[in-house]
Amino acid sequence: MNEFDIETLAVRAGYDQTPEQENSETIFPTSSFRYESAAQAAARFGGDEPGNIYSRFTNPTVRTFEKRLALMEGGESCVGTASGMSAILSTFMGHCKAGDHIVSSQSIFGTTKVLFTKYLAKFGVDVSFVSQTDISEWQAAIQENTVALFLETPSNPLTDIADMQALSQLAKANDCLLIVDNCFCTPVLQRPLEQGADIVIHSATKFIDGQGRGIGGAVVGSAELIEEPVRGFMRTAGPTMSAFNAWIFLKGLETLPVRMKAHCENAMQLALWLTEHPAVEKVFYPGLKSHPQYELAQKQQSAGGGLVTFTVKGGKDNAWLVIDSTQMLSITANLGDVKTSITHPATTTHSRVEPEARLKAGITDNLVRVSVGLESIEDIKADLARGLDQLIA
Repeated sequence: MNEFDIETLAVRAGYDQTPEQENSETIFPTSSFRYESAAQAAARFGGDEPGNIYSRFTNPTVRTFEKRLALMEGGESCVGTASGMSAILSTFMGHCKAGDHIVSSQSIFGTTKVLFTKYLAKFGVDVSFVSQTDISEWQAAIQENTVALFLETPSNPLTDIADMQALSQLAKANDCLLIVDNCFCTPVLQRPLEQGADIVIHSATKFIDGQGRGIGGAVVGSAELIEEPVRGFMRTAGPTMSAFNAWIFLKGLETLPVRMKAHCENAMQLALWLTEHPAVEKVFYPGLKSHPQYELAQKQQSAGGGLVTFTVKGGKDNAWLVIDSTQMLSITANLGDVKTSITHPATTTHSRVEPEARLKAGITDNLVRVSVGLESIEDIKADLARGLDQLIA
C-alpha cells in the first residue's frame, strides 16, 4: 500500500480480512494457537513455516498494528511493545552490550534518563548527555565504543528541535545508529526515517491512542535493525503489547491525521494567546516564530504539534496556582489526549531527574506544560486565565 497517502494508510493498511468478511479489524484475545499436526508445530517453532505461535510474540491484532504503523512511518518493520518505555528498553537491549556507549540528548523524558543512568548502567552501558541543539556537543561526546545517538524531537517539555539530517550524517560518519523518539509528532507531522534516522520509537499511549485508553509502544525501522535485535528481545523477555490495546491503537490510527491537525490548530492559537498574557514570561512552541528552532521546525515538521509549554512570572507556587485554578483541564502527566491536560514537569514527569540536571535541561520550577486537546480553544484559554489572571491582579 506504499502508493497511498498517509490518511488512507491510517485507515486501511496492514489488515487481512478473515473469512467472516468483517469491516472492522478483529481482536484475537488468545494466548496460544492450534496446529494441524505435530509436524506443523515443529515447523512453526523452528522458523521453517510462518504463522502464529504464541501471543507473547505473534498475535494477528498486534501484527496489524505493527504493519500499519510501519507503513505510515515509511519503515520495513515494526515491533509493538507493552509501553513506550519498554520500546526504548527493547531497542537498547537488542542493540547494546556491556562496554557500549550511547550519546543522548539531555532533553528527554525523565524516566528515560533514569532508565539510562540507573538500569542500563548496571549492565555496563554508559550514556553521555548533550545539548539537543548543539551539534558540536554531540560530536565531542562520541567515543570509539559509541553505538547510538538518541533523542526526542520535539523534546519534552521544552519542544527543542534537533536537526535530524545533521545528526544522521554524524551518526553515519561514526558508524552509529540514530534513534529518534517520534511520539510527540507522530508520522502525520514528521517521518524521521526520511530524514536519516535508523530507528523510530513511539509511545502509542500518547497521540496514537489519543483518548487515554491504553498503554503501548512501538519500534520502527528496517527489518535488519528491528526483527532479530528488537523482536528477538521482545520474544524472549516478553514486554508484549496486548491484543486489546493493539486494537485500540488501530482505532486511534484511523483518526490520527484529523486529530493531529486539530491538536496543532488549537495549540497554535493557545501559544499565541499565551505570548500576550502579562503573567507569562516565555512560551515554548515550535510553530511560533520566536521559537529558537522555528526555521528547522518548518523544515522537519508539517505543523507545530500539540504540546505548548510556558513559564509564569514567579516560582513554583505561581505555577501550581495556575494549574490548581483550572476547572476543566485534566491535571495529569499523560499527554496526547483529546482532553487537554496540564502538569508541572519539575515535580512530575522529571521529578526523578537530579535537580542540577533538570535545571541544565531548562526545566525550571515556574514551567507549566499543556497538552492541547480538542475542546473549544476559547474554553481552554478561559480555564487557564482563571489562574494566570490572579498573578497580575
